[in-house]
Parts: sequence; C-alpha cells; structure tokens
Amino acid sequence: MSEHFELLIVGGGPAGLAAARSYREAEGQGTVAIITDEQRMPYNRPPLTKELLRREIDERELPLEDETWLTAQEVALVSGRAVSLDPAERELTLSGGRALAYTNCVLATGSEPTRLPVPGVDDPAVRVLRSLDHLRELERRLLAGGRVVVIGSGFIGCEIAASLRVRGQEVTLVSDEEAPNMARLGPDAGAEIAHWLQQDGVALKLGAEVQAIERRSESLDVVAAGKRFSAPLVVMAAGVAPRSELAAAAGLELDGGAVPTDAGMRTAISGLLAAGDICLAQNTAAGRRLRVEHWGDALSQGAVAGSTAAGVQAGWNEVPGFWSTIGSQTLKYAAWGDGYELARIQRHRDGAFTVWYGREGRVVGVLTHEADEDYEQGREMIAEGTAWS
Repeated sequence: MSEHFELLIVGGGPAGLAAARSYREAEGQGTVAIITDEQRMPYNRPPLTKELLRREIDERELPLEDETWLTAQEVALVSGRAVSLDPAERELTLSGGRALAYTNCVLATGSEPTRLPVPGVDDPAVRVLRSLDHLRELERRLLAGGRVVVIGSGFIGCEIAASLRVRGQEVTLVSDEEAPNMARLGPDAGAEIAHWLQQDGVALKLGAEVQAIERRSESLDVVAAGKRFSAPLVVMAAGVAPRSELAAAAGLELDGGAVPTDAGMRTAISGLLAAGDICLAQNTAAGRRLRVEHWGDALSQGAVAGSTAAGVQAGWNEVPGFWSTIGSQTLKYAAWGDGYELARIQRHRDGAFTVWYGREGRVVGVLTHEADEDYEQGREMIAEGTAWS
C-alpha cells in the first residue's frame, strides 16, 4: 500500500517550497511532502551566477529555510526522482519504485538548461549553470587566470561572463544577437549592457551564430561566424526549457512545452496543480495566460498553488519581474513578457536610465538602472494598463 499525502509537491525549488509554506499558512492541516532530486533543502538559485560565483557569499547562505523548518511545519522532504504520475489513481512513483498517493499534487519541476543543436556540445568541458552541483563542477574546472568562452547573451550569460571576470578569468562572450538581451529588451538596453561588459573586460563576439564546438587537445574551439574562439572551458547559457515531461505523461496537454493553468494554478486534471517555470498561467491582471521564468514569480505562483490546495480562494495577479546584477550594475525589469511594439529609453543623471515598453497603446514593460521610482511607478502603470504616451 502506498504512502498517502494530502499535498504532494514535485520539485524542491522556490515554487515547491512556497506551495508548502502557503498551504500551512492557509491552515492546511494535512500531511505534506516535497519531492526533490537534489537531495538538499530548497535553496536560492540566483546567486549561483552572481554572488556565489564571485565568491562573495558562502554555500551555507543559500537554503531558503533551515532544516528545522521542516519539523516545525511538519513537511517531509523526500529525496528521489519522480518517473510516473497516475492522476486517475492520484499516485506518484519514484525511480526506486516507491509509490506515493496524494489528494492534491503540485507540479513544480522547474526548467533545465538547453544546449544548442551543434556538434561538440556534449563535450565534458562544455558546462551549464543551473544548480549548485553545476557550479561546483564549473569551479573545479576553472584555472587561475584561465580562459572561458560563454555562449549566450541573455541575463544568465551576461551574469556569468561578468562574474567570471571578477574571478580573474579571460572571458569571451559569443552570441548570435547583435546586442546582449536585444531580443527581450531592444537595442538601447542591449547597448548599455554591452558597454558594461566591455568595461568589465569581457570580449564580445556578437552577431556570431555558433556552428560547432571542436576539441583540440586540452582546449575547445567555439566555431562561430567563420571564426574560432578557443578556451579550455565553455559555459553554455542558451536558455532553458520547462521540465514538463511528467505532466505530459500524466495526460496534460501542453502549450509550447508548458502546462496551462488557471489563475489558481489548477491544471485541466482534478487534484493536479502546477507552479513555476513549467506553467502557462492565467494572470488576472493581464487578462491572459503568461509564460514566465522568474524566481519571484515562481514563489508567487507556488504560494497561490498552496493556498488553492488548502481550499482558500487565491489567484496569480502580479506583474512578472526580476532583478539582474551584471558585474556591479543592477537592472530591474517588470513586464507582461509576451512582447512589445515600442521601446523608448529615458536617460537620467550619472548613467541611470529607464526603458519603457508599449503595445497596443498601453505600457506593458519597464526596465530601470538606478531609477527605482520609475520601476515602482512602472509596475503600477503596467498593472493598470496605463495608456502609452
């Protein structure tokens, strides 16, 4: 006979922990378990590419809660990998054959780094950075004063490149974008980020699509735009993909690889909820479903899922957003995240700036650097659907 939990949470990231916490805060009295395949307490991931990589903090500062929290909240932490989910029987099976029954289950399986579909991408010296184990392996391979090629100019790639420069590495960032984060933020913001990276000593090779990664003795050649960029170590930051295989196998119909939910984080299957990176969730303020991959929104969606599981009416209604630190420079970004038509930069004193984003006559996003008042005002304008002017 399988063990039974009132609330079973698959995933030990921010969404999973937030679901357990909010379930208890909503006076949920049933048994709760968090399933994690990392065999450690849920921890803070954003510092992996920033403060922890720069050695400004210690690993011991990462856990989101102390282990005593589990005992105090009567939450079980189960180490294992979920391999199958039977929503009809409401039963989850782990890789070792252990079966867990549930009344409500929250899928918070997160996302995983993607790798470009090019030759050589699986060489052991081509690393990704998403987990603490990834960081430990990356650090093991770093050489004093060594060289690293970073592939990708999204926020993660830029953060890694700048942090590695702080570590004394010679860094080349290769990307098919004409400016860092240009696809998401536009050319003006991209130019600012490029300037920061160059000031930090990162060599930029932009507009260069990677064709292959070739090993040459103790070094790798990243082949892009007909040129070769050599280093003993390559870090790939080419985006992430939702870990939605378990959801699909359970019979949920995916949309673009993500799990559709209502604002209460309910899926189309009774008793099955989802939160975090795997979701395409209804946002009541936006009036439509949104796909986001932000740490803070995973916490928010997890909290909604936990409240829903406890029988409390709740809904996701926040404007998605996050902060990014690239070297010593901080960006704050809030946006619905499903596109814009217009972008206008507003420059302030001492290098501060704000970029406003508009679509269909409304403000839909704001990006700020050292302009906190604009950021706070921008979030309100986005939520209210303020007219673009």
